[in-house]
Amino acid sequence: MTDKSTQPRVLIFDTTLRDGEQSPGATMTHEEKLEIAASLDEMGVDIIEAGFPIASEGDFAAVSEIAKQAQSAQICGLARANFKDIDRCWEAVKHAKRPRIHTFIGTSPLHRAIPNLTMDEMAERIHETVTHARNLTDNVQWSPMDATRTEHDYLCRVVEIAIKAGATTINIPDTVGYTAPRESADLIRMLLERVPGADNIIFATHCHNDLGMATANSLAAVEAGARQIECTINGLGERAGNTALEEVVMALKVRNDIMPYRTGIDTTKIMAISRRVATVSGFAVQFNKAIVGKNAFAHESGIHQDGMLKNRETFEVMRPEDVGLSGTSLPLGKHSGRAALRAKLKDLGYDMADNQLNDAFVRFKALADRKKEVFDDDLIALIQDSATSAAHDTLQVKRLRVICGTEGPQEAELTLSIEGVDHAIDATGDGPVDAAFNAVKMLYPHKARLQLYQVQAVTEGTDAQATVSVRLEENGNIATGQSADTDTIVASVRAYVNALNRLILRREKAEMGYDTKGVSYKDQS
Repeated sequence: MTDKSTQPRVLIFDTTLRDGEQSPGATMTHEEKLEIAASLDEMGVDIIEAGFPIASEGDFAAVSEIAKQAQSAQICGLARANFKDIDRCWEAVKHAKRPRIHTFIGTSPLHRAIPNLTMDEMAERIHETVTHARNLTDNVQWSPMDATRTEHDYLCRVVEIAIKAGATTINIPDTVGYTAPRESADLIRMLLERVPGADNIIFATHCHNDLGMATANSLAAVEAGARQIECTINGLGERAGNTALEEVVMALKVRNDIMPYRTGIDTTKIMAISRRVATVSGFAVQFNKAIVGKNAFAHESGIHQDGMLKNRETFEVMRPEDVGLSGTSLPLGKHSGRAALRAKLKDLGYDMADNQLNDAFVRFKALADRKKEVFDDDLIALIQDSATSAAHDTLQVKRLRVICGTEGPQEAELTLSIEGVDHAIDATGDGPVDAAFNAVKMLYPHKARLQLYQVQAVTEGTDAQATVSVRLEENGNIATGQSADTDTIVASVRAYVNALNRLILRREKAEMGYDTKGVSYKDQS
């Protein structure tokens, strides 16, 4: 067996909380960011890019709090190439045991035109800002944004300047997902060969997936000498997303025979954090997504099933257990007890305290009364639904009855608790969901615009749970709500109300002098 401890180490730099959150509609709450950061740290991520501190008071507060709570990971903040950004970034990350400043500027012809700088003026700014960052910390990362479309001679020049100014990591971003694997590798090799001092720093690769090559480009860069991969959980990110953490990590693990590099990631925690990121971001994972998709380890073809029964390696290159999936999906029923539920939830990556288990058990029993068999995916949906509801919410769905017919508008009878007082109304609409949403708007008037309505069946069959995601926008604030139920209409209304509750909370905090993450403007220096 190969001794992996002697293999070159590839650092995993996770930017789910920064680049991933820039996906339209993927905004996370302050508490959700802290939770995801803690999970990334526990999983063994080397560097967590926690946010863009200058962007908002909420971003600053989240980065600062993540820096304070981090146990092992380096905590990084992003800053543009100016002293104000860099100082603000340092104020946020300085509390970390291992803080990092990541500063960047666009170096391609298209990006140089944005600040209207000549090549020499930009080179001078890079020298000044990297030097300033290095005076604050000895852990400085610098990125030439749109590096893959920057002239090679100029790229070598500015990389050399950044190294001489004190950058310890040079990140090479494929900002628009334009490059291909061979080019990605050639670019890293070229920089290592041509730039003085390149042997003494770490080169990183940051790839976007616009042409579907982010994972391949990242791995090609590693083979060429890059020793840090920037990535996100589920490939979350702007446009088509970023390199998916789970893909590069498992590729290096499974194909270690041809890519002899190691990471520090505990891969058994991948599925749990994938599910949590999907829930808090409102971005469901596609069924056939590599590693973490629902069908990644499913086999329906008769030939495939026969092969799996004889030898699982016939059609699986990795074990479900390697990424945190239980080896089986045996259902529980209404006669199952707390011990069985606890054991099953632990297999699924949920280690619950007694009070959490009691709440889950009540929900489980209610679901089991409506379903003959409760499968793993049903339990996951149940736990995630529990996490999105709160007893102190302004709005709570008490009762819903929908009347459908083949002719005329559909009707919805809704009872909604508003600040503890029940209100009831009848409404009509173009379909049962529209009628139910209209009822909510009549009882609680608002100007939020529906940006996304998505229904996903959790399991098969007519009694399957449906997980519904709703995204609302109001005055620039975006909130996502989710809910699961065997009744799709009920799940829809609860998800809609859940998103409304998030918008209400943000509005109230803004009126009290707090930003949308609950941080007082007055408390910030």
